[in-house]
Order: sequence, then C-alpha cells, then structure tokens
Amino acid sequence: MSTEELVIAYDGVSIKQSEKTVLVNVSFEVQQGDFIYLIGKTGSGKSSLMKTIYADLPIAMGTATVCGFNLNEMGAKNIPLLRRKLGIVFQDFQLLHNLTVFENLEFVLKATGWVSSESISNRINELLVEFNLLDKAHKHPLHLSGGEQQRLVIARALLNNPPLILADEPTGNLDPETTDEIMRLLIKINREHNTAILMATHNYQLISKYPAKILRCENGMVNQEKGIVME
Repeated sequence: MSTEELVIAYDGVSIKQSEKTVLVNVSFEVQQGDFIYLIGKTGSGKSSLMKTIYADLPIAMGTATVCGFNLNEMGAKNIPLLRRKLGIVFQDFQLLHNLTVFENLEFVLKATGWVSSESISNRINELLVEFNLLDKAHKHPLHLSGGEQQRLVIARALLNNPPLILADEPTGNLDPETTDEIMRLLIKINREHNTAILMATHNYQLISKYPAKILRCENGMVNQEKGIVME
C-alpha cells in the first residue's frame, strides 16, 4: 500500500435511494494519483455511489471521508467546501449555454471564491491553452463539437486543481475517435497532475484498451478488482 494521501476512504458504508438499500458494506480506498474504473450494470448502484462522494446523497451507515471531509458529519455549509476539492465530469456536459466558453469557466471560479480578475483570467487562459480551446474562448457551447464540449467540461473540472476528478460516463455520448481523445486527455491529467480519477463507464472496450484498477458494483456490493494498472 502506498503512503500517498487517501482521497477517498469508505468503510462499511451502506447507501439508500428513496429508502431502498442500493449498496451495503462498501469498503474501498482511492489514493492520490489512482485511476480507477467504476463498472456495473444499469441500476447496480454506480450513480448512487458517485452521488455520496460529492455529498448529493447521504450515506446510511458506515464511515467515509472524501478529500479530508468526513461524510458522516457533513453539514449543508460544508458541501460547497467539499465540492471545491472535486472536479466532476458529466456525460451530458451540463454547461451554461447562455455563456461563452470563457464565461463558463469564469462563473465557476467566482462561485468558488476567486476574486482577482487578473488571477481569474490567467487561470482560464492557462487551461484554454492546455486544452486547445483558446480560439474558442468567445464561442458558446452549442457552437462547439461534442469533443470540444467535453474538453471544456474537463477543463472546468480542473479549475481549482482538485486532488480528485469524478467522471460519470464521460465518453458515453462521443464517437470512438473522440472517445480516444478524451481518454488520452484524462490519462494525461492523471499522470501529469497526479490527480486521482474515478470514472464510471459501461464501455468495456475502453477498459481493455486503457487498463487500470476496477471497482465493480454487483449484487448490492462493491468489489475491487486488480485489473491492469496503466504503464
């Protein structure tokens, strides 16, 4: 076991949705720098597990910490603080279509406490260059391709240099070529920023092509599988 910082630690956690128990006795750890796939059939509890990690759903039993926050003691005022430590990448992008690319990123920085206009502009431009979107800065999301929108979503997730990115089916709406592009980008972020990535996916071809550790939701449990760690 590496001594690197744990970004997620679940011990004996039970998760409910609308009073129905979805997962029981969930115990796993994610360390800084890990890349882990979260797999399982539709309805197996992947989304519910993700929701507990960003405190959209409380845990019913057990103990859990995420990025140093104790989920057992999460008050409403602490949820925004937790989410500043997380980057979330959604399948359906969830961009603000009335704002430009630059303004989408600016909105998040201001919402998470950034004040200096110069610092905000510098951080946004730094990411737009890294994600090859600088020439799209003043376009609206609907004028971007699906791949460009997903790159923007990943850039948004990285704005505050989080130790953890949660990616929920990030390639689900993309063609195979763009899917490869997004996977290579996530792997680059994982390696160069030492950012832990927990990625839910149904695409088992991806797991074969870009092997990594695996968590499988099945029969109300979460099982760890070794998989093959990416070299």
